[in-house]
Amino acid sequence: MINRKGVHIANKWVKTVATLRDPSVAPHVPDTRRMNRTTLANMLNRYGMIYVKPVAGTCGRGVMRIERTPGQRLPYSCHAGLSKKRFSSIDKLYGHVSRMKRRRPYLAQRGVHLLKTNGRRFDIRVMVQKNPAGAWEPTGVIARVAQRGKAVTNYHDGGTPVALSRLLRPKLGSNGARQAESKLKALGLRSARALARAHPKINMVGADIGLDTKLRPWIIELNTSPDPYLFRHLKDKSTHRKVMRYARALGRIPAARTAGRTRTAKRARRKR
Repeated sequence: MINRKGVHIANKWVKTVATLRDPSVAPHVPDTRRMNRTTLANMLNRYGMIYVKPVAGTCGRGVMRIERTPGQRLPYSCHAGLSKKRFSSIDKLYGHVSRMKRRRPYLAQRGVHLLKTNGRRFDIRVMVQKNPAGAWEPTGVIARVAQRGKAVTNYHDGGTPVALSRLLRPKLGSNGARQAESKLKALGLRSARALARAHPKINMVGADIGLDTKLRPWIIELNTSPDPYLFRHLKDKSTHRKVMRYARALGRIPAARTAGRTRTAKRARRKR
């Protein structure tokens, strides 16, 4: 039986802990820690670039890209939205971040140097849903290209949805692009199953996966209330139809109005 209620898990730390329990998924999860001054400094020293994000947040709101570039007069930078500020010390950087996060708990995550298209970063959303048999199934893949000048790719923060094959074919060729997409679907499926073992009531997962410059996939985040309407931007409408059909069956979006009912309603309105 399909679980029609589903569950939204807002806490990114809880989701990270769950996925790290799966040895087939854990190597693809970037180092993620609860953020404080010590973890911020240590992770910048180790990785050079990190992202900090609210423990509970959606649509890329509150996400900041932070970098350390030794040897410069202002070696620390913080990129949020279209704004980028530089700082002379870790204390000044942390003071700025603290003001921006407004007492909300935050996570610090190892930064992934994402692939780019025309100078704009992109990541990939893999939709994984429970099918009518109650089994997890990857139902859609789409790339999200960041707005120029922004650090996040989210559609609701200016990102552009694009068919992944369009971005990968120039780099990998047609066969390579298909193989890469299959591997991303498989990783999305494993990550959904890993999360479901800890939270068995969930029935949809949007796995946000980034490919680094060596084409290694990294699970940036798992979303348990993913937007099924995102896939309407694909030229191949069969993917969108399937995603929507499963979402309706799971009770995650309203049932579609049939053409007959729509015509009946229109006639009724004209008679009034």
